Amino acid sequence: MTTLASPRSALAAGVPGTTAPAASATAASVETLSTSPLTRVKSVPWFSPRNLVRAALPLTLLAAWWFVSATGIVSPVVFPSPALVLEALIDMVRRGELQDALPISLGRAALGLAFGLAIGIFFGVLNGLFRAAEEIFDSSFQIIRQIPFIATVPLFIIWFGIAENMKIIIIALACVFPVYLNTYAGVRHVDSKLVEAGKVFGLSPIKRITTIVLPGALPQVLVGVRYSMGVSLLALVLAESVNAHSGLGYIIAIAQGAIRVDIITAAIIIYALLGVGVDVVMRILERRLLPWKG
Repeated sequence: MTTLASPRSALAAGVPGTTAPAASATAASVETLSTSPLTRVKSVPWFSPRNLVRAALPLTLLAAWWFVSATGIVSPVVFPSPALVLEALIDMVRRGELQDALPISLGRAALGLAFGLAIGIFFGVLNGLFRAAEEIFDSSFQIIRQIPFIATVPLFIIWFGIAENMKIIIIALACVFPVYLNTYAGVRHVDSKLVEAGKVFGLSPIKRITTIVLPGALPQVLVGVRYSMGVSLLALVLAESVNAHSGLGYIIAIAQGAIRVDIITAAIIIYALLGVGVDVVMRILERRLLPWKG
């Protein structure tokens, strides 16, 4: 059984000739932590009861969709059946349209998300740590946050044109504030006694941030990242609706002109599947980085 060293023995670690016991105790502690059940990531089978419960509602909605289409309650011109939508999706794949559009759309979303996360996390940490920075920047962030990013589209078109830059800026603007607010709150809720302990042990400000503040704020930061990843897909739909010549938004615009509701529905389902994929990736990342949450 491993016992914690007393303060006297911990101080003795700095005296020559006593470093070996301290080092062995530290190694034993690290070994104990590395084999602790709390640090093991739980693997959940794909067909576990938990996942089946999660899939129950989507499958029920799919069955209801098939029912109203098969019985003629809703006209296929207004809302096509799942079979017609699947046929349209297969046709897009066969023609190569989907393979060309997906990388472009995902690239836009990823680039805008990267800029948004960088800005949000940086200012969240800065304003959370330093009162002077909060006084300077936080009020401006709160003012801009209240402006719907949809309302900024006409202004951005005038400023940046209708090229790719405008689309990336819209996505980045939408992603900044969810991660900023969560990072700011996470940094502010880190136990101040831990930071003071870091000062006592001689950690530099950078070390205190990287070893105490950021790990302590990590659960809240990941919540913000997860939210921003979802918002990036919402902003992508808006960005690609403005004079897009490629991507999923372009496919929807062409289908709208041709009144192809089946293609529009298929593209919307693809957006939804991308959102599900983002959520799955974030859940896996959270289990890896926060194994104690289970």
